[in-house]
Amino acid sequence: MADDFREKGGKRAATVALAANVFLTVFNIVVGLGTGSSALVSEGAHTFTDIVTTVIAYAGFRFSQKPADFEHPLGYGRAESLSGLFVVLFLVIVAWEVIEKAVKDILFFHDYSVMSYEVAVMAVIGIVVNLIVSSYLIRMGKQIKSPAIVADGYHQRTDVFSSVAILVGVFISNIGFPVFDPIISILIGLLIFRTAVKLFIMNYNYIVGKIPSDEFIRDIENIANSVPGASNAHDIKVDYMGNYAVVALHVEIDGEMRLNDSHKIAHEIQDKILEEKQEVRYAIVHTCPVGSEYNHNQRINQTESDD
Repeated sequence: MADDFREKGGKRAATVALAANVFLTVFNIVVGLGTGSSALVSEGAHTFTDIVTTVIAYAGFRFSQKPADFEHPLGYGRAESLSGLFVVLFLVIVAWEVIEKAVKDILFFHDYSVMSYEVAVMAVIGIVVNLIVSSYLIRMGKQIKSPAIVADGYHQRTDVFSSVAILVGVFISNIGFPVFDPIISILIGLLIFRTAVKLFIMNYNYIVGKIPSDEFIRDIENIANSVPGASNAHDIKVDYMGNYAVVALHVEIDGEMRLNDSHKIAHEIQDKILEEKQEVRYAIVHTCPVGSEYNHNQRINQTESDD
């Protein structure tokens, strides 16, 4: 994937998200204050966090685009996941504040206001806008393989559910149960916290280099074994950073083969992996004589026994 295409895609995604969230934040808070709806003000605060998280996600995305250098030979790919963890921390704080305010309203402030139909109109607008924007962000993020933008899209998707919750709250409060206004605020806070947990797990997996899937490993194995002279690809290691991966593997070749020929096969495997798996940025191939027995985990086991 061309870096230029990826950069333009990330910039478009950030621009769309920022424009939509500024619109929703302003109108949610204005209408919420005007109608006395704490749920709508809470949703406005939630939407404001979308602005902040989009800025953080895009900053991480841009930083991850920096080319590899002497001190960072594998590049800056994990910068996106680090920005994701900042988003998680921010979301947890916001969720706590929203829930705390709503609980205090229920326990100490019993003069609940009935949610007006203006709130319902804003909720419907929020559902439509957030559904369109979140779908676009997730689609674009997957297309350019950006975990930060995908995470921002799923964060945006939670606003759809919170807007639905507000819409239900309008109906219930208008039939005689206005206490549901702060209860809906609690629901929104829980949705924010749930999103934070999901984003933490996703970005944590990228930071520790979890493999994308078993299918990915099988693809690497099949590509390596398809090169003439190579067989039994094994000990495949994948360090997956979310937006690109680093692959290391062993293959068996004829032990009597000349060094020059085995070197050529190794590079053919590397080139083919890079060509067929666009998410792989670096590939390292180690050649082994056919039939040789070697414990690839020997060094790891020795280190553990030393400890």
